[in-house]
Amino acid sequence: MDTAPPQAAHELHYRDAVEADVPALVDLIESAYRGDASRAGWTTEADILQGQRTDPEGVRQVITSPGSRLLVVERGGELVACCQLEHRGDAAYFGMFAVRPGLQGGGLGRRIIAEAERLVATEWGAREMHMTVISVRDELIAWYERRGYRRTGRMTPFPYGDERFGVPQRDDLRFELLVKGLGPFAELG
Repeated sequence: MDTAPPQAAHELHYRDAVEADVPALVDLIESAYRGDASRAGWTTEADILQGQRTDPEGVRQVITSPGSRLLVVERGGELVACCQLEHRGDAAYFGMFAVRPGLQGGGLGRRIIAEAERLVATEWGAREMHMTVISVRDELIAWYERRGYRRTGRMTPFPYGDERFGVPQRDDLRFELLVKGLGPFAELG
Protein backbone atom coordinates (compact mmCIF):
# COMPACT_ATOMS: atom_id res chain seq x y z
CA MET A 1 0.00 0.00 0.00
CA ASP A 2 1.31 3.43 -0.95
CA THR A 3 1.45 5.60 2.15
CA ALA A 4 2.92 8.67 0.48
CA PRO A 5 0.76 11.80 0.69
CA PRO A 6 -1.11 12.63 -2.55
CA GLN A 7 1.10 15.67 -3.29
CA ALA A 8 4.22 13.46 -3.36
CA ALA A 9 3.41 12.54 -6.97
CA HIS A 10 3.86 16.23 -7.88
CA GLU A 11 7.12 16.75 -5.99
CA LEU A 12 10.34 16.92 -7.94
CA HIS A 13 13.10 14.44 -7.27
CA TYR A 14 16.67 15.35 -8.31
CA ARG A 15 19.49 12.85 -8.87
CA ASP A 16 22.65 12.46 -10.91
CA ALA A 17 22.23 10.66 -14.22
CA VAL A 18 23.70 7.20 -14.68
CA GLU A 19 24.64 5.29 -17.83
CA ALA A 20 21.24 3.56 -17.96
CA ASP A 21 19.56 6.99 -18.30
CA VAL A 22 21.34 7.88 -21.56
CA PRO A 23 18.64 6.75 -24.06
CA ALA A 24 15.81 8.45 -22.15
CA LEU A 25 17.87 11.63 -21.71
CA VAL A 26 18.71 11.81 -25.43
CA ASP A 27 14.99 11.44 -26.22
CA LEU A 28 14.06 14.16 -23.71
CA ILE A 29 16.68 16.63 -24.98
CA GLU A 30 15.79 16.02 -28.61
CA SER A 31 12.06 16.43 -27.88
CA ALA A 32 12.63 19.78 -26.18
CA TYR A 33 14.69 21.32 -28.99
CA ARG A 34 14.28 19.61 -32.34
CA GLY A 35 11.60 18.38 -34.68
CA ASP A 36 7.85 18.67 -34.57
CA ALA A 37 7.58 17.28 -31.03
CA SER A 38 9.55 20.30 -29.77
CA ARG A 39 6.87 22.67 -31.09
CA ALA A 40 4.60 21.61 -28.21
CA GLY A 41 6.86 23.68 -25.95
CA TRP A 42 8.30 27.16 -26.35
CA THR A 43 12.03 26.26 -26.23
CA THR A 44 12.11 24.72 -29.70
CA GLU A 45 15.03 25.47 -31.99
CA ALA A 46 13.31 23.71 -34.91
CA ASP A 47 13.10 26.90 -37.00
CA ILE A 48 16.80 27.73 -36.72
CA LEU A 49 18.38 24.26 -36.48
CA GLN A 50 17.52 20.87 -37.89
CA GLY A 51 19.15 17.54 -37.23
CA GLN A 52 20.19 16.38 -33.79
CA ARG A 53 20.67 18.42 -30.61
CA THR A 54 22.76 15.74 -28.92
CA ASP A 55 23.60 12.06 -29.16
CA PRO A 56 24.25 9.20 -26.73
CA GLU A 57 28.00 9.89 -26.69
CA GLY A 58 27.50 13.58 -25.88
CA VAL A 59 25.17 12.75 -22.98
CA ARG A 60 27.48 9.98 -21.75
CA GLN A 61 30.41 12.42 -21.80
CA VAL A 62 28.54 14.89 -19.55
CA ILE A 63 27.68 12.07 -17.12
CA THR A 64 31.22 10.68 -16.90
CA SER A 65 33.49 13.74 -17.17
CA PRO A 66 35.23 14.86 -13.96
CA GLY A 67 33.67 18.00 -12.49
CA SER A 68 30.51 17.47 -14.52
CA ARG A 69 27.11 16.08 -13.71
CA LEU A 70 23.85 15.68 -15.54
CA LEU A 71 21.04 16.37 -13.12
CA VAL A 72 17.94 14.26 -13.77
CA VAL A 73 14.59 15.63 -12.63
CA GLU A 74 11.73 13.21 -12.02
CA ARG A 75 8.15 13.71 -10.90
CA GLY A 76 6.03 10.73 -9.96
CA GLY A 77 8.78 8.43 -11.25
CA GLU A 78 8.72 10.05 -14.71
CA LEU A 79 11.69 11.84 -16.27
CA VAL A 80 10.50 15.43 -16.77
CA ALA A 81 13.70 17.47 -17.15
CA CYS A 82 17.49 17.53 -16.98
CA CYS A 83 20.38 19.97 -16.91
CA GLN A 84 24.15 19.81 -17.15
CA LEU A 85 26.24 21.32 -14.36
CA GLU A 86 29.98 21.70 -14.81
CA HIS A 87 32.40 22.94 -12.15
CA ARG A 88 34.68 25.65 -13.56
CA GLY A 89 36.60 27.12 -10.64
CA ASP A 90 34.59 29.94 -9.02
CA ALA A 91 31.86 29.45 -11.62
CA ALA A 92 29.59 26.67 -12.75
CA TYR A 93 28.35 26.10 -16.27
CA PHE A 94 24.65 25.38 -16.86
CA GLY A 95 23.71 23.63 -20.08
CA MET A 96 21.79 20.84 -21.79
CA PHE A 97 18.66 22.15 -20.05
CA ALA A 98 15.55 20.34 -21.22
CA VAL A 99 11.99 20.25 -19.91
CA ARG A 100 9.45 17.89 -21.48
CA PRO A 101 7.63 20.09 -24.06
CA GLY A 102 4.12 19.49 -22.73
CA LEU A 103 5.24 20.65 -19.27
CA GLN A 104 6.91 23.89 -20.39
CA GLY A 105 5.41 27.19 -19.35
CA GLY A 106 4.13 26.00 -15.96
CA GLY A 107 6.99 27.07 -13.69
CA LEU A 108 8.91 23.79 -13.76
CA GLY A 109 11.96 25.30 -15.47
CA ARG A 110 12.10 28.14 -12.94
CA ARG A 111 12.15 25.64 -10.07
CA ILE A 112 14.83 23.49 -11.68
CA ILE A 113 17.20 26.35 -12.47
CA ALA A 114 16.83 27.64 -8.89
CA GLU A 115 17.73 24.19 -7.55
CA ALA A 116 20.71 23.96 -9.92
CA GLU A 117 21.95 27.35 -8.69
CA ARG A 118 21.53 26.27 -5.07
CA LEU A 119 23.41 23.01 -5.70
CA VAL A 120 26.46 24.58 -7.36
CA ALA A 121 26.66 27.33 -4.73
CA THR A 122 26.45 24.95 -1.77
CA GLU A 123 28.30 21.90 -3.13
CA TRP A 124 30.96 23.59 -5.25
CA GLY A 125 31.10 27.07 -3.73
CA ALA A 126 30.34 28.56 -7.16
CA ARG A 127 30.06 32.33 -7.12
CA GLU A 128 28.56 32.59 -10.61
CA MET A 129 26.51 30.51 -13.01
CA HIS A 130 27.47 30.74 -16.68
CA MET A 131 25.58 29.55 -19.74
CA THR A 132 25.66 30.09 -23.45
CA VAL A 133 22.51 30.71 -25.48
CA ILE A 134 22.14 31.08 -29.24
CA SER A 135 22.08 34.86 -29.59
CA VAL A 136 19.01 34.99 -31.85
CA ARG A 137 16.85 33.25 -29.19
CA ASP A 138 15.42 36.52 -27.87
CA GLU A 139 12.47 34.97 -25.99
CA LEU A 140 14.71 32.43 -24.24
CA ILE A 141 17.30 35.06 -23.32
CA ALA A 142 14.52 37.27 -21.91
CA TRP A 143 13.34 34.31 -19.79
CA TYR A 144 16.86 33.93 -18.34
CA GLU A 145 17.11 37.69 -17.76
CA ARG A 146 13.93 37.50 -15.67
CA ARG A 147 15.76 34.90 -13.56
CA GLY A 148 18.66 37.29 -12.91
CA TYR A 149 21.04 36.41 -15.76
CA ARG A 150 22.69 39.20 -17.67
CA ARG A 151 23.92 39.36 -21.21
CA THR A 152 27.66 39.85 -21.47
CA GLY A 153 28.00 40.55 -25.19
CA ARG A 154 30.75 37.89 -25.25
CA MET A 155 30.12 35.73 -28.29
CA THR A 156 31.55 32.46 -29.51
CA PRO A 157 30.99 31.10 -33.00
CA PHE A 158 28.41 28.43 -33.74
CA PRO A 159 30.16 25.23 -34.90
CA TYR A 160 28.98 25.38 -38.52
CA GLY A 161 29.79 22.15 -40.33
CA ASP A 162 29.69 19.98 -37.19
CA GLU A 163 26.36 18.21 -37.48
CA ARG A 164 26.64 16.88 -33.92
CA PHE A 165 25.20 20.31 -32.96
CA GLY A 166 22.55 20.41 -35.66
CA VAL A 167 22.17 21.72 -39.18
CA PRO A 168 21.82 25.53 -39.12
CA GLN A 169 18.97 27.05 -41.11
CA ARG A 170 20.51 30.54 -41.04
CA ASP A 171 24.01 31.99 -41.23
CA ASP A 172 23.99 34.37 -38.24
CA LEU A 173 24.09 31.90 -35.32
CA ARG A 174 26.52 32.35 -32.44
CA PHE A 175 26.49 31.76 -28.71
CA GLU A 176 26.28 34.54 -26.14
CA LEU A 177 27.55 34.09 -22.60
CA LEU A 178 24.97 34.84 -19.88
CA VAL A 179 26.11 35.19 -16.26
CA LYS A 180 24.42 35.34 -12.87
CA GLY A 181 26.03 35.92 -9.47
CA LEU A 182 25.05 33.35 -6.86
CA GLY A 183 24.40 33.62 -3.14
CA PRO A 184 26.14 36.57 -1.51
CA PHE A 185 27.71 37.33 -4.90
CA ALA A 186 24.36 37.73 -6.66
CA GLU A 187 24.62 41.51 -6.86
CA LEU A 188 28.14 41.36 -8.32
CA GLY A 189 26.90 39.61 -11.52
